[in-house]
Amino acid sequence: MNNTLHADVLVIGFGKGGKVTAARMGEQGKRVVLVERSDHMYGGTCPNVGCVPTKALVHHSRKRRPDDTAQEWYERSVGQVQALTSLFRAGNYDGLNGMDTVTVVTGRATFTDPHTVTVGDGEDRLTITGDIILINTGSEPVIPDVPGLQASNYRVTSTDLIETSTLPKRLAIIGGGYLGLEFASIYQRFGSEVTLLEAAPRILGREDDDIAAAVHTILTDEGIAIVTGARVLEVTDGMSEATVTYEQDGTKLSLDVDAVLAATGRRPATAGLGLEAAGVRTTDRGAVEVDQYLRTSQPHIFALGDVNGGPQFTYVSLDDSRIVLDQLIGEKRRSTADRVAVPNTLFISPPLATVGLTEKLAHMAGRRVKIASQPVAEIIAMPRAYVVEETRGVMKFVLDADTDEILGAALLGVDAQELINTVALAMRHGIKAAELREAIYTHPSSTEAFNDVLGTIVRADQ
Repeated sequence: MNNTLHADVLVIGFGKGGKVTAARMGEQGKRVVLVERSDHMYGGTCPNVGCVPTKALVHHSRKRRPDDTAQEWYERSVGQVQALTSLFRAGNYDGLNGMDTVTVVTGRATFTDPHTVTVGDGEDRLTITGDIILINTGSEPVIPDVPGLQASNYRVTSTDLIETSTLPKRLAIIGGGYLGLEFASIYQRFGSEVTLLEAAPRILGREDDDIAAAVHTILTDEGIAIVTGARVLEVTDGMSEATVTYEQDGTKLSLDVDAVLAATGRRPATAGLGLEAAGVRTTDRGAVEVDQYLRTSQPHIFALGDVNGGPQFTYVSLDDSRIVLDQLIGEKRRSTADRVAVPNTLFISPPLATVGLTEKLAHMAGRRVKIASQPVAEIIAMPRAYVVEETRGVMKFVLDADTDEILGAALLGVDAQELINTVALAMRHGIKAAELREAIYTHPSSTEAFNDVLGTIVRADQ
C-alpha cells in the first residue's frame, strides 16, 4: 500500500524562489510539501554549487600569497568552502522542515496527473497531491556536442571542479561566457595554467567592444590564455591527460590538459518530471512555458527560477517568488513586466557589473546618446581604488543626450557588484545622471566615482 500526502502547496525543487514561497505559505498556515531530489541540494543551486561556493573561491584565490603552495592552498580553500556550503545547506533544511506546516521530502518527483506526483519506488513510493504546485527544479550544465567530450574522463562540470580538492595544473575551458570567465579567473589565481577557448570572434559578445576589450586585457595580463575564434573539434583521452583539438583561422591546433571544463551554458532541468502527464507545456528551448504571472499551461501550476527560461540569477528567482506570492495571497498585480533595470555581475577580479542598455543597443533602439566613461585609475574622486590597490578597469555610462536619462552602465572595477545596485535603483526611479553626479557620498568610497565619471563625456551623438 502506497503512502500518501496532500499539500495545499506542493513545491518541486529547493531553489530560492520555491523555498521562499514555501516558507511564506507555511507561515500562512497552509500545508506545504517540498520535494528535493538530492540531499546535497537543500537550498538550491546558489548555496550549494553556484553563487556561494564560486564566490567564496574567488575570495580565497585572491588571498593566496606567492609563497603558498598552489595545491595546498587550493585544498585548504575547498575544505573551507565545503564547510560553508554544508552550514548553509543544513540551515536551509532545518529552516523549512522545522516549521510545523512544512514537510521536506527527499527524492525525485514525477507527475502522474496535473495534481499528483510520485516520489520513490516500490514500498518506499510516496504519492503526493497538491492543490497548488510550484516547479522550481532549476537548470543543469549543457555539454556541447564535441566528439569525445561527453565520454572523456577528464571532462568536468563547474560542480565537479568546486567539489574536488585536486587543483588541475592545466585547465581548458570551452566557452567564454560568464561561467567560463569566472572559472578562468578563479583557477588562474589558484595557480592553474588556464586556456579559454571561445568560438566567437571575442569574449563577452553582448557587451560593447571597449568593455569586452578591457576585460580581455585584464584576464590576459593575469596569465590566462584566451583563444577566440576557436572551434573545438575533438577531445581525446590519453594515459594521464586529455588532448583538446581545435581549429582557429583554418589551422588545426591541439592542447594537452589535466581537465576540460564545458562552460557553454545551462538548460532548464525538466528531465524525468513527467510534464506531459501534468499537461504542462514547454518551450522550444525546453523551459517550462509561463505567462507574465509565472503560471504554466495549467492555471494551478507555477514555474519559478531557471526552469522557466528567464534570466538565470538567484535574485530573479527570488523576484519570481514575489510574483507567485502576489498571485496566491496578494493583490494579483505583480508580474515579470514590472522588472526594470535588473543588474548582473561577472565575478572576475575586479568584477564587471552591468545594467540596462549597452551603447550598441541604445543606438539600435534609435536613442541619441552621450557616453560618460573613465578608466578607474584616472578617477580622482575615487581614492578607494588606490587604497585597496585595485586600480584596473573602466566605468562607462550610456546616457540619453536629450533627457540626461541613464540608459545603462558597465562598471569594471573594485566594488562594481555593489555600485551597480545604486545605478539600477536610480534608473528604476527616473533619477537623472546629473543628480547621481552631484550627490553626496561617503569618503573614501567607490560610489564617489560617480562624481567624476558622470561629468566625463567622451563622445555624444550630434
